[in-house]
Amino acid sequence: MSPAVAPRRKRLEPDARREQILECATRLFGERPYAEVSTTDIAREAGVARGLLNHYFGQKRDLYLKVVKRMLLMPGLDESVPMTGTLRQRVERSVEWYLDTVATHGKTYVAVTGAGGIGADPEVERIISEADDVAASKTLEFLGLKVEVGSDARQRAMMRSYGGLVKATIREWIRGGTLSREDAHLLLSEALITIVRDVFPQLHHDAHPEPGESQGPGSGRKRGKDER
Repeated sequence: MSPAVAPRRKRLEPDARREQILECATRLFGERPYAEVSTTDIAREAGVARGLLNHYFGQKRDLYLKVVKRMLLMPGLDESVPMTGTLRQRVERSVEWYLDTVATHGKTYVAVTGAGGIGADPEVERIISEADDVAASKTLEFLGLKVEVGSDARQRAMMRSYGGLVKATIREWIRGGTLSREDAHLLLSEALITIVRDVFPQLHHDAHPEPGESQGPGSGRKRGKDER
């Protein structure tokens, strides 16, 4: 009986092979904690030699950082979602796109943004912080607010705070199952609409008070009975 012949590896161009390795790493880091995934595991999953993986990405931590960037610095909003329509239409479309994108590797997203990742790593923290800043700027621009309020540090800070809500909501949806996708879409859409429609104008009002108005503590815009 002749010995079994090992299947031949499909020859790919370098960019395609790199993408294949990164895709396998993204999946494995979502399925298991960082410490339980080795470069040997990833190479085996991708059907390549470990030396080739190291050639393309370096050590495991370097590859993990690539995965973190891929999951958090998600490009494509401008190309995938029309920047037209009412505020509600734009918000709901952008949230729908984001949930679709995260769902592709939801477990990995939860891992890299929570306790299941590499731990207290300064480079991971830097990538997450950078991603929060990019997301805040892109969201403001997408909603048509770049010129009006995008230069205000408080609006950017509020959008980063909204980003924290996004991460927590996705954890509840993907990992905990305590929220459905529909629940997540409702929460994230309504929260963003409220921030843009109701909160931002109050900040602008506080920064440019009417003549004679006090700017002491608690001197923001007074609300009528129907707003309370």
